[in-house]
Amino acid sequence: MQGKVCLITGATSGIGFVTAQALAQQGAQVVLVGRDATRGATSVEQIKHATGNDAIDLLLADLSSQADIAKLAGTFQSRYERLDVLVNNAGAIFTERQVSLDGFEMTFALNHLGYFLLTHLLLDMLKASAPCRIVNVASSAHRSGRIHLDDLQGERTFGAWRAYCQSKLANIMFTYELANRLQDTRVTANTLHPGFVATRFGHNNAGFKAQFLRAAQMLAISSEKGAETMIYLSSSPEVEGVSGKYFVNQRDVRSSSQSYDAATTQALWHVSEAMVEQVR
Repeated sequence: MQGKVCLITGATSGIGFVTAQALAQQGAQVVLVGRDATRGATSVEQIKHATGNDAIDLLLADLSSQADIAKLAGTFQSRYERLDVLVNNAGAIFTERQVSLDGFEMTFALNHLGYFLLTHLLLDMLKASAPCRIVNVASSAHRSGRIHLDDLQGERTFGAWRAYCQSKLANIMFTYELANRLQDTRVTANTLHPGFVATRFGHNNAGFKAQFLRAAQMLAISSEKGAETMIYLSSSPEVEGVSGKYFVNQRDVRSSSQSYDAATTQALWHVSEAMVEQVR
């Protein structure tokens, strides 16, 4: 990874932080994206100290906000001449329905549109830097998901798990369609399930449901274990040129039958384009 530039969202804690540190250890120039300046600065110093690599940067952004995503992409492009690895990792579950600054249901806005928009804004840079990689963190929760094209925003029916599973299925469908569109560019796009990981996931919520999420994490795997497939897809020569695949435990496996529905994938892509059109 010497000489390579990596941009990782949700990188100030959990599997994003572990991945950032591992890539830095391999010699990459790593740019962390987070929301909290204090936590971000601490993460940068920890990685520098642990790896001896001083080429660690921090960019702040709320990835549920399209204006923040556009600013993030612009700042990155002004500071760096290339992008070799983009890891879309930031995500959350919301136990109650919330709406983003752009008027979209928060789970969909952060978990799906955040990936979709940031990738599109950086796509020309990625193509110019090829060969390079896009890694989208999804979840096995996608197997319980459906793309509710008539109610993507959960306005008629909202459930936290329903919205989360839909967003993770959207991550996988986005990855597959992106890989198709990037054929012959030497830009690969893959997605993964990291496992049920003991992180800050769900800590943005309050009440009984949030307490349940925290309690459930007592059974979860470590962030180090959960990050293994992210690190593998970001850096391993074994997956050089591999694209449009879903990985679990560093192995290519089939995702749910719904994730291969071409008509729904196309419809989701076009709807997503319309939702981010103002900043694309």
